[in-house]
Amino acid sequence: MFGAEKGTAEKLDGSGLRIGIVQARFNQSVTDALAQACLGELEALGVAASDITHVHVPGALEVPLALQALASTGRFDALVALGCVIRGETYHFELVANESAAGVTRVSLDHRLPIANVILTTENQAQALARQSEKGIDAARVVVEMAQLLDTLA
Repeated sequence: MFGAEKGTAEKLDGSGLRIGIVQARFNQSVTDALAQACLGELEALGVAASDITHVHVPGALEVPLALQALASTGRFDALVALGCVIRGETYHFELVANESAAGVTRVSLDHRLPIANVILTTENQAQALARQSEKGIDAARVVVEMAQLLDTLA
């Protein structure tokens, strides 16, 4: 289980949390599966559907700007970044992977807001397909756990 010690999952309670999700459309079959798994787990953790805002952007490079717009509203307890970048034959993979990750981290730190970065970076489609459900579930658990932690620390 990513982001949680054994036994922590039972303590995760997302009731009352307001969650924003930014999903890239590029490699949409993978990002749709990530979103479905994430939304299902958020519901299982008690996050109300009415407390989830889910927006779409063209690709991974656009995710940080949408996250920043959501974070700037002050209406969210945590955010989720969903995307998929699959290595190609050019340097473009490294550029997109690095810059999207840096942007997500910057938004999180600038706004002191937990963001589960689940922009998959894989060598091929098979690796992306193998991770899509598990990582979507991980995203939900991470944002709930981190929102709880920051609330406790406040």
